[in-house]
Parts: sequence; structure tokens; C-alpha cells
Amino acid sequence: MAGRLDGLRLERFFDDGTYPNSALPLLFYEEALPRDAVSPEAMEALFAANGWPPAWRASVFTYHHYHSTAHETLGVVRGSARLMLGGPEGREFDVEPGDVIVIPAGVAHRRLDSSGDFLVVGCYPPGQNWDLLRGEAGNRPAADRNIERIPLPRTDPVGGTDGPLIVHWRVGTR
Repeated sequence: MAGRLDGLRLERFFDDGTYPNSALPLLFYEEALPRDAVSPEAMEALFAANGWPPAWRASVFTYHHYHSTAHETLGVVRGSARLMLGGPEGREFDVEPGDVIVIPAGVAHRRLDSSGDFLVVGCYPPGQNWDLLRGEAGNRPAADRNIERIPLPRTDPVGGTDGPLIVHWRVGTR
């Protein structure tokens, strides 16, 4: 099962001295699932069918944070929000139901604002367990070593074995 791939945007965020961000591009799938057909169950089914087990249903933290031990995927299933990706010097993104964001390890993210009903399904590649780092003194260089050791996913959570993540994360990125 593949979601819509035609709304894909690639975004790059680089090390700002506090947040490592990543040489790997962030993948933003606008309306990976049709807005009128999205539900938590439908998003979870999309991720599971493409080899990314759904892990949680919640919102996004309101503070800048990143993960050094896992790549993360966020699937918006209800409400809307404005997210800041790439840390304080990054860029703002408006998200709506059906949108999916694949965040490489090290890329800072936070919720700036949202509707009261905002809900996200989150997942990680099999075998990857997330940590939570806030860009505090002492997080690095251990976080950098963790990020360098994380294996690339075998599938794209939206496009499966032939999805864009496979091409954009494997070709010339490391």
C-alpha cells in the first residue's frame, strides 16, 4: 500500500552548532492520504504496510528537540498546526490531515501552534528506539556519534520499498 507521492518536497537543514540536523533531506509528503479519508487507523495502516510500525498517537512537543538514535515519521490525522523544523534558524511548515513528514535523526522539530484537535501518528523504522535531546550543552558529540551509526531504513513509510526515501537517502548522502 502506497500513499500519494506527487506532493513530495525535500527540505535540508544543516548543523547550526546546537542542533546537528542532517545531510539527509527531510521528506514532506503533502496529502499522502486524501484529507477526506484520513483517520488514525488509515495512517497507521499506511505506515505498517510500508514496514514502519506505528508507535504512538499524540501531538508534537512545543520545544525544539531531536532524536539521535532514530529517524521519525509524523502523520497528521486531525486538526492543523504550524511546526518549526530545523531548529530556531529553520523554517515553519503548516500541516493538515493527510500530511506526512519523515524527519532524519538529528533534525530539530517543534510545534509552534495548533488547533485544539491536532493529532499525529508517529512511527520509527523497525529496531530504532528514540531518545529525546533538546540541544543542551553536553548533548554532543555523543549525539553526533549516535546519528552516524543509525542504519538507513529499508523502506519509505509512504512509498514502501520503491519510495522516494530510498533514492534520496541512499544516493550520495553518506
